[in-house]
Amino acid sequence: MSRIDVLKTYKIFIGGKFPRTESGRFSRLKNKNGDLVANICLSSRKDFRNAVVSARNTQKGWENITALNKGQILYRIAEMLEGRKLQFIKELMMTGSSKYQARSEVEQSIDRLIYYAGWSDKFHQIFSSVNPVASNHFNFSIPQAMGVVSVIAPNEFSLLGLVSVVAPVIVGGNSCIVLSSEENPMVSISFAEVLNTSDVPHGVVNILTGKRKELISHFASHKDVNSIIYCGDNNEEIKEIEKVSVENLKRVEIYKRKNWDNKTSQSPYFIEQFQEIKTTWHPTEA
Repeated sequence: MSRIDVLKTYKIFIGGKFPRTESGRFSRLKNKNGDLVANICLSSRKDFRNAVVSARNTQKGWENITALNKGQILYRIAEMLEGRKLQFIKELMMTGSSKYQARSEVEQSIDRLIYYAGWSDKFHQIFSSVNPVASNHFNFSIPQAMGVVSVIAPNEFSLLGLVSVVAPVIVGGNSCIVLSSEENPMVSISFAEVLNTSDVPHGVVNILTGKRKELISHFASHKDVNSIIYCGDNNEEIKEIEKVSVENLKRVEIYKRKNWDNKTSQSPYFIEQFQEIKTTWHPTEA
């Protein structure tokens, strides 16, 4: 008798745990040949709200970790991803990438994590300043994490795009809730498994799977989210995000780029985009 393969159910990632979606719904992911490869959870508004609570509860503690330690943690994520490289290559190939494309994407994802790990204890020097003032004071301006960031991850480069967006957000001291690639969500949850076995505090990164059209409005309208990243070029979705984000003055970043494998997709300015500038006055001797 031929056996039936047991398909993996890729559950969502909230607060360091892998619960099934509150809605109980799922979809069946097929490859280009029409073969079933996995079951994918369809997240709900309640799942997103739970993820926001988790992200908010852990954000201040994560922000207060030293820059050196944040860099070490990102480097540890890269180490763990390197150790599971073959798994990620296989998963990318299952959904249409060639072996060369899959290997290149995984290796660039590892390198990008190390790139941002290196910036962890340096970007403050680049984006801070000592300001001249006409009084007996020192005046300092320094970057400070915005707080909680919601992320609509790219559909293209489902692993590299995810890493390219999330790494600069968290290295700057923010926490985040990510809606993974709708076309290939498998690698995002496998990446969550990497995060869960590294040194990232639970709740810093939360990853949901599901349909953009059902969840985008919740990602943009939640009052306890400070900023949103949208990756894509759907003008209707962009207009909806910009409209509802105004209600609590979220910072909106739209990334229409599709070339996440290009060197222009990594920069310390991606960190700076999710920083507030805090100015401190300190008196000097008269």
